[in-house]
Amino acid sequence: MNLKEIKELMELMRQMGVSELEVERSGVRVRIRSGRAAGEEPVVSVLAERSALDVTAAKPAAEPAAAPAEPERGVLVQSPIVGTFYRSASPDGPNYVEVGDVVKKGQILCIVEAMKLMNEIESESDGKILEVLVENARPVEYGQPLFRIDPAPA
Repeated sequence: MNLKEIKELMELMRQMGVSELEVERSGVRVRIRSGRAAGEEPVVSVLAERSALDVTAAKPAAEPAAAPAEPERGVLVQSPIVGTFYRSASPDGPNYVEVGDVVKKGQILCIVEAMKLMNEIESESDGKILEVLVENARPVEYGQPLFRIDPAPA
């Protein structure tokens, strides 16, 4: 795969709004991940199968010096099973929860589909949704964090 083909893939990703793409052709695998922050360049990794040719074709813009990490607050809601994460009951339906929503213990947060069974994932405590950690319709692993919730004060 040459640079022109990689640039064409990047343009196609931009047009379609895709954030990550992986293509394998003739033993060469190319993974392109778009930048998350404004102005950040896409990351392109070209990996040859079982050879010494591991090259990064482009790298993200230099990151500013990071401030000391602030401890993450809140509790994580983790996936109890392997499956596909869905934020709503149907593709056209509203999301169960949004960032900033106040939830009650037992309230449905999302669905994880496993083997064609829809498993409702419920909040284990009262609190406020701080962060949704998985994109809709993405695969999730057992124990993978799905949400960060700030527990309600006692």
